[in-house]
Amino acid sequence: MTDIDFMQLALAEARLAAEAGEVPIGAVVVHGGVIVARGQNRVLRDVDPTAHAEIVAMRDAAGALSNYRLNGCTLYVTLEPCAMCAGAMIHARLDRLVFAAADPKAGAAGSVLSVLNHPQLNHQMLVEQGILAKEAAELLRSFFRERRAS
Repeated sequence: MTDIDFMQLALAEARLAAEAGEVPIGAVVVHGGVIVARGQNRVLRDVDPTAHAEIVAMRDAAGALSNYRLNGCTLYVTLEPCAMCAGAMIHARLDRLVFAAADPKAGAAGSVLSVLNHPQLNHQMLVEQGILAKEAAELLRSFFRERRAS
């Protein structure tokens, strides 16, 4: 599978989140070319401010791999991570992050903050952005447009 294929699966998770009334953000964690975890925003359903798609996916990946270190893993997510999620990615020691749309309001991978790959931090990861960005951004726009109309 390609980065586009994995991001399409993350977008599918985002759509499921939207159907559940959550902000449509989805994620998948891949290890050795195999999906080991999926996540979607669950803050409302779980009554948990930390239940962002990335955190949910990384928690499940850690369980699946029986290791809180996610070495060798790539996280695909539909929106640029916030500071909380970026910090968790550093602690998890992800090898790679691929995100679709930039987040000009809270992005911590360069849009607002540069938490990832800060030169003073002890872990660096490959960060790639823009794969299926238009689709991810439109999903978010549509969700908030419908919410405002209600």
